[in-house]
Amino acid sequence: GLVAAGLHQNPSEVADFVTSTTHKTLRGPRGGVILCKEKYAKAIDKAIFPGTQGGPLEHIIASKAVAFKEALEPEFIDYQNQVVKNAKKLAEELIKRDFNLVTDGTDNHLILLDLTNKGITGKEAEKRLDEAYITANKNTIPFDPNGAFVTSGIRLGTPAVTTRGMKEEDMV
Repeated sequence: GLVAAGLHQNPSEVADFVTSTTHKTLRGPRGGVILCKEKYAKAIDKAIFPGTQGGPLEHIIASKAVAFKEALEPEFIDYQNQVVKNAKKLAEELIKRDFNLVTDGTDNHLILLDLTNKGITGKEAEKRLDEAYITANKNTIPFDPNGAFVTSGIRLGTPAVTTRGMKEEDMV
């Protein structure tokens, strides 16, 4: 979504292959997309279908088409800008409340919190947030002492709350 809105560099300008989800910031159905240079297209097509995937789901294909069409609208850029503003504000407010961010801020839709100073693991934080109907993901942090299953971090994103109409003042 941030790339489609022109807020982040388009990696297809420099990479032979680019993969992305179609949900999250693009707001499409759960799934993915592979972009590649034309010289690799036939090999990718052959490897994917019928190689590893079959039975295309027309409703998912149609939903992705709608998401791609919406990404071409001027309002989509406004939405993506708000996603980033909300993430920056949320990061700022968490820092004020003595949360450690792995990156000391954000320039996209994600925030990765280091919870080691809070006495809670990422796994436990994910569970408790889920009980409060807040979706978050446990996430490893650099040199994580708890490993990938338990983790010492939690990942938060702002696309869903932005889609619901929340603004910076709601990130407090």
